[in-house]
Amino acid sequence: MVERRALIVGAGRGGSEEVIRRKQELNVILNSTHDAMMAVNLEGRLTLFNRAAEKLLNKKAEDVLGSYVADVIPNTRLPMILKTGEAELNSEQELDPGVKIITNRMPVFAHDGKIIGAVAVFRDITEVIRLSEEITDLKSIRSMLEAIFNSTDDAISVVDENGRGMMINPAYTRLTGLNSEEVINKPADVDIFEGESMHMKVLKTGKPVRGVPMKVGPKHKDVIVNVAPIMVDGKLKGSVGIIQDMSEIKKLTEELEKARRIIRKLEAKYTFDDIVGSSREMKLAVEIAQKAALTNVTVLIRGESGTGKELFAHAIHNASDRKYNQFVRVNCAAISPNLLESELFGYEEGAFTGAKKGGKKGFFEFADGGTIFLDEIGELELSTQAKFLRVLQEKEIVRVGGNKAVQVDVRVIAATSINIEKAIKNGEFRKELYYRLNVLPIQIPSLRERKSDIPLLSRHLIKKINAEFGRKVEGLSEEVLHVFQEYLWPGNVRELENIIGRAIMNAAFNETLIGAEHLPPLSRGVSAGYEINPTNIINEDDIIPLQGMMAKLEKEYLKSVLNQTNGNKTKAAVLLGISIRNLYYKLEKYGLG
Repeated sequence: MVERRALIVGAGRGGSEEVIRRKQELNVILNSTHDAMMAVNLEGRLTLFNRAAEKLLNKKAEDVLGSYVADVIPNTRLPMILKTGEAELNSEQELDPGVKIITNRMPVFAHDGKIIGAVAVFRDITEVIRLSEEITDLKSIRSMLEAIFNSTDDAISVVDENGRGMMINPAYTRLTGLNSEEVINKPADVDIFEGESMHMKVLKTGKPVRGVPMKVGPKHKDVIVNVAPIMVDGKLKGSVGIIQDMSEIKKLTEELEKARRIIRKLEAKYTFDDIVGSSREMKLAVEIAQKAALTNVTVLIRGESGTGKELFAHAIHNASDRKYNQFVRVNCAAISPNLLESELFGYEEGAFTGAKKGGKKGFFEFADGGTIFLDEIGELELSTQAKFLRVLQEKEIVRVGGNKAVQVDVRVIAATSINIEKAIKNGEFRKELYYRLNVLPIQIPSLRERKSDIPLLSRHLIKKINAEFGRKVEGLSEEVLHVFQEYLWPGNVRELENIIGRAIMNAAFNETLIGAEHLPPLSRGVSAGYEINPTNIINEDDIIPLQGMMAKLEKEYLKSVLNQTNGNKTKAAVLLGISIRNLYYKLEKYGLG
């Protein structure tokens, strides 16, 4: 009996230890899980409160176990579970402001089916909700970016860090003619016809590139490319390129230039500020022109070719009360005589074979309310002069092939480089037209008559040419200025501009001073003062072989030029239009060295 009792006692002791061990294991499991757990007995008092619950609710188990659950968690629904015996699964609940949980609440039943308690398992989903919202925002942003990516008119291509195509948009396909199958997962240069892949350059350097011209696609479209690296956490993950179609821009540029050319024909570009000169002769011409601008009187500008007659015409118009109206320039010498009349006065439909349907306005009608500048007026045919005289007298024109007079309000500025008085004497110019034109004559001096203006003109022209060709020339050497002062300038200011422009082009890009070695050949013999009189009578005994005469003349001519340049060989070479080396050769040949 004693032995059996001992066994029972032993068995009881062993069973108690097993329960304790299992309870400890259960506590370890309950306290190691991330899910918060708490349980209540039938009275609603807490019997379980694991570490996750402690952390989430910021309460210690030792402080709350045995307490009524509603005193610990005011909005708990475990008492309701005890009352209904029904489970509540995946319920959301807010504990504190900003802290949300999702919970499962279940009743605990005994073997006989009676409720003996309830348990709640819950998890903090605040971070999950935040991440979900971020994902939703990211999806929204992605959708928005995709919409922008696909709707923009700029062609976009994206490659990965290995230079393989990742993305293109519809604008890219429209521009290059290449679709996704031809680009995605293909090398970055698959779309290039002419030029280097900027994607690969950016992937090598990690630096963006901008404004690179190239040709792309099977249609060889002219484009400008901008490419930037894609950096993620400081690592290069690819590059994105924006491709802009230049064909439309080129077309618009050409149209703009065409419009500018038309505007240049219809508008006066220059003012009196553009007229350079401080000589007495030039100041007088400008003074008369400024007075003329204040009236509507007909002006006749006279001067040699290249003196700036058109410049004066522009300035007079821009200083007059007609400056906001048309300025029409007509070079009478540049239009065929049989076309000039119809161009000036217009024509009616059917006036001649090929006449435009409905007829056409002439330059005088186009200039109505403004100014017409007739350059080289001396080139007009006598019949055209008669019609022009009617415009000046009656202020009206009659189109070719018509009989109806059209009133025009036009201010006339005419210019000529011929001797009109001689033309009148020869019957080539109408005297009455001359009197109508010569109301206010302006005589523009030739450059040789105002050589004191050459330094000022040269500085002005150098500045203009520098701006046009991107040069940085600062001026002319004293030697060049001396050559310019000695030269007679048959082409006047136009020739001066030509010579300076050619000299600047002959100079090295880094040279800032134009020397005599940069000058092109000037007109030979113009300033040397040496000439041969072909009317001289030569005796037969004095005739020598032509070759010998040419050598003799060349020697004498060289001596004459050197005398005029006071022995300055560089200046002599420029005037003669030969190289300095060639000049030394000739001087040695004739014993003039």
